[in-house]
Amino acid sequence: MTILRQPTRAGVRDAAEKIARILPATPLFTHEIKGVVVSFKAESLQPVGAFKIRGAWHRLTALDDATRARGVVAFSSGNHAQGIAWASKRLGIAATIVMPSDAPRTKRDATLALGAEVVAYDRATESREAIAARLAEARGATLVPSFDDAWIIEGQGSAGIEAAAQMVALGLGTPARIVIPCGGGGLSAGVALAVKDARITVVEPEGWDDMRRSLEASWIEPVGDNPPPTACDSLQTLRVSPLTFDVLSRRDATGVAVSETEIAAAQRWAAETLRLVVEPGGAVGLAAVLAGKVPLEPGLLVILSGGNVDRAAYAKVMAG
Repeated sequence: MTILRQPTRAGVRDAAEKIARILPATPLFTHEIKGVVVSFKAESLQPVGAFKIRGAWHRLTALDDATRARGVVAFSSGNHAQGIAWASKRLGIAATIVMPSDAPRTKRDATLALGAEVVAYDRATESREAIAARLAEARGATLVPSFDDAWIIEGQGSAGIEAAAQMVALGLGTPARIVIPCGGGGLSAGVALAVKDARITVVEPEGWDDMRRSLEASWIEPVGDNPPPTACDSLQTLRVSPLTFDVLSRRDATGVAVSETEIAAAQRWAAETLRLVVEPGGAVGLAAVLAGKVPLEPGLLVILSGGNVDRAAYAKVMAG
């Protein structure tokens, strides 16, 4: 029996040190809401527009030279794709990304521009995991999942290390509660490992809130049949992984769901108040705070996880 490597807090610290050597910390903004100072970690300002660059760098730098020479395969609607493509280009690794045919064009074009090969699939009828696994086996390449991987989880957790240090430097103390967008749970699990004393709240779109239901049930609950359409392309994960679920359940994390209307309102608020472009999936944590689904309290940290918007869709949101 193969025993999977488990993500650890020490691994998150290692990832944070690696990433600090090649990238500046993303900004931490603050704003007072109803008398409470709230901190916002702007992962939307990463070079690839999302936090996914962190896990990609930590994972790919852990590969030896012989493994790198055989390339990597990943599957993603766009943000993990760009993170893998960016890290692969810098490390000289051939990257193939399995992307849904309906992925935002901006994400697909950015992935191609970074030199990765893109293989399209039908999100409704095909399995991206199966396609990627076949490609990796045929090419002898390393499969790099978007969240079901210890290195990926640790890399994403480096955002928590950074944000906690930034809050302390601003005299805000360490985070008391961290509100985190959740698809497969890589970011939320990594941050839960990184900031061990904070309460963790994961946020998902309504109908896609399988992590919330899983945490409440104490076992993994997949997304139900015929989930509703959502603008959050980056959060359309049908089933979370045991790795991420186990970390979050051990930390007694809780979850909430937000509506499409609340998400759009959060995108507008981010643009008008913080002067930040945030994609729907990156805005769900903010949406939960603005909708009153997360308590306003000192030490509140919200992660804005991505800013790769579809231009036409974003224009409609901004128009209200």
